[in-house]
Amino acid sequence: MILDISPRVDARLAVWPGDTAPTREVLLDIANGDTVTLSTLRTSVHAGAHADAPSHYGLGAATIDERPLEPYIGPCRVIHVAGRPRQRVTMDDLDGAPIDATRILIATGTYPDPARFAGDFAALDPSLVDTLHEAGVVLIGIDTPSVDLLDDRALLSHGRFLAHDMAILENLVLADVPAGCYDLIALPLRLAGFDASPVRAVLQTRD
Repeated sequence: MILDISPRVDARLAVWPGDTAPTREVLLDIANGDTVTLSTLRTSVHAGAHADAPSHYGLGAATIDERPLEPYIGPCRVIHVAGRPRQRVTMDDLDGAPIDATRILIATGTYPDPARFAGDFAALDPSLVDTLHEAGVVLIGIDTPSVDLLDDRALLSHGRFLAHDMAILENLVLADVPAGCYDLIALPLRLAGFDASPVRAVLQTRD
């Protein structure tokens, strides 16, 4: 079974304050007698479920088209934590959940409505990123707009991802996904020079 963990991308989708919300311009429309329907999409590359590139938070770091694809596809574990508003998730919050996959998706429950930007979301503690790296994790995903808190201008956890060359997925929809092991597919587009890419993140259940 395939579980879609991506929010719907439309004009209602909330984006980071000041960023570009999704809009669609219809250039041609079969309903108006045109041969085909043709649309233009304008939006932030950080809208909805997306993969951050290191260039988003590191000067001279790799852009999204320069990233290897391997971290974004393969076995993963979904872990639910008791996320607290404006607090960072630590290893203790994982409550002994097994780290038995190289991709970890963390459901904090602090960003329940993709259509409403709530700035009090939880984020990741830098020490958690370090510990998961030491355990062999290559990608961490989260159900919030950022792995750092809204007001963290130092981007402490992003910095640890950069130091370890780990992949980031943000804005996942995990509330209805049971904890456990899955196969993740969340491939970024090959956007040359860009600092992120939208993904259609899905989980495949295991028999």
